[in-house]
Amino acid sequence: MFKILLPTDFSDNAWNAISYAMEFFKNEQATFYLLHTYTPAFYRMDYMMGGPSFSAIPDVGVDISLAGLENTLEQVNKTFNNPNHTVKTISAFNLLTDEINEVSEEKDIDLIVMGTQGATGAKEIFLGSNTVFVLRKAIVPVLAIPESYSYQKIEKMLFPTDYQIFYKPEEIDTIKGFAAIHGAEITVLHVKEEYDLNETQVANKQHLEKCLAGVSHRFEEKKGAIMPDAVIDYINDHNYQLLTMMNRKHSFMERLLWKQNIDQIGFHTPVPFLVIRDTASDIR
Repeated sequence: MFKILLPTDFSDNAWNAISYAMEFFKNEQATFYLLHTYTPAFYRMDYMMGGPSFSAIPDVGVDISLAGLENTLEQVNKTFNNPNHTVKTISAFNLLTDEINEVSEEKDIDLIVMGTQGATGAKEIFLGSNTVFVLRKAIVPVLAIPESYSYQKIEKMLFPTDYQIFYKPEEIDTIKGFAAIHGAEITVLHVKEEYDLNETQVANKQHLEKCLAGVSHRFEEKKGAIMPDAVIDYINDHNYQLLTMMNRKHSFMERLLWKQNIDQIGFHTPVPFLVIRDTASDIR
């Protein structure tokens, strides 16, 4: 049984991500939590006493949140009506990232699915501040869906790595699990300049191959290319449906999010990307 958190602001972009999640887990038993967070336009003193429910003073933010969630729930049930799925709603007066982590712990969430905001340009995308903050702070994996991306059957997953870390098997199990439910093949891609793997990288690659046992996978190398363009080109040239990345300190993913926060231009991927919080440490 999967437990999936679906943050929504009731936009078309959010609905697109919800729709993708419903298709992604179409054949799986799953409980979905539609989450909307809100904050008042100005700070009211009754929040010090427990909020509108305590003071009986109406708050339009509460009404908008509850109504939006009810409408979204009705739309999900009408559009998908999947007996494998249970859909619940959560309305919270809180910051989005804080509420996401609180719900993730309380409900034992397996995955967060949310949309990104599109931009023009072949290799640029505006992730949006909410998406960036969630990718940085989330304690569970996040699946980010590009704006207007329609679900496609997942047959090939791309997993870029520099072989600099010794992955924990449970982190790789998340990638393997999603590959297994779709019968997809995982391609481990190493983008490098003109040099061979060092001793540490060789050991990490061998360990990763053991971790991937049980699912279809292969290892590829691309020389003389520059990140992140190399990954995007590889996706486009070989028709991948899902990109998977580990978010660890000093990684490409972290540098990407730092850049995004500075100038609002970040990494563009034409396909959904799964970001997994990496708790592994460099070896040696």
